[in-house]
Amino acid sequence: MDILLNLGSTNKRLYGLSTAMKQQLLKMFFTFVFFLFLAPAAGAVSYSPAAGQEGSTAIHMDDPAFVSWASGYEDYIIGTDLDDVWQTPEYALGRAAGTSYDIVSLGRGGKITMTFDSPIENGEGWDFAVFENAFNDYNLELAYVEVSSNGFDFVRFDNISLTPDPVSGYGSIDTTLINGFAGKFIQGYGTPFNLSDISGKPEVQSGIVDLFRITHVRIVDIIGDGSFFDSESNVIYDPFPTVNSAGFDLDAIGVSNGAPYPEGGIIEGPSPLPPEQEGKAGFGGQSGCFINTLF
Repeated sequence: MDILLNLGSTNKRLYGLSTAMKQQLLKMFFTFVFFLFLAPAAGAVSYSPAAGQEGSTAIHMDDPAFVSWASGYEDYIIGTDLDDVWQTPEYALGRAAGTSYDIVSLGRGGKITMTFDSPIENGEGWDFAVFENAFNDYNLELAYVEVSSNGFDFVRFDNISLTPDPVSGYGSIDTTLINGFAGKFIQGYGTPFNLSDISGKPEVQSGIVDLFRITHVRIVDIIGDGSFFDSESNVIYDPFPTVNSAGFDLDAIGVSNGAPYPEGGIIEGPSPLPPEQEGKAGFGGQSGCFINTLF
């Protein structure tokens, strides 16, 4: 109301100016109002920030909510650009290690299906968390996450990627611009998934996938060159190309069966800034398991 009153007063003071000048001044005024009040609100909501920041949904590997961990694997299909040293799927069994080495890499475009002694059940909160081995908050290798209750019919979690430009192999991703992918957080912190989020999927509605008896979780590496897409047909970018240890690096999958999210959840506010220089995104200028740096 105050703005409207002031606008009326301003219009009186504009008496005597040409119509074109009045229109130009009013246009400038409304542009100022938009950027001052409306634009910040429109861009205020963002996805979970990096682990340790206010509002992050990252789950620490020592969180007491974990009741079990993946106990087996199937269909380990190795992608390209992956050395033998990273091809040990047994490293993804049991508790998360939170290190850069105790992992199995999928290779570029690879996949693996993890199994569980006891089925994952749909609870009130997050039901399981996937751990990757990112060694900082921005050089992130992403993967799709799919679940099944029979090992044959899978449902993929919806995901969103708003990263606007290609990311080099040493580049950075703003965590607040991605959601629904495994690999969002630094090593030692898992990305949580809530089975309720896929309750409306046709496979679930028809009973083909039983959310109270999930026995398989499939992790599918995303090639970050722009050839893969999110649930809304946006191009997905993540570090590309990477070599020797290319693709998603799976540390573990832990089960909670419905634990609450960390306090805060999704927050409002500006996105955290990634490193200004690409070389800062990876240890020694490398990505993935930084095998080139070690050998």
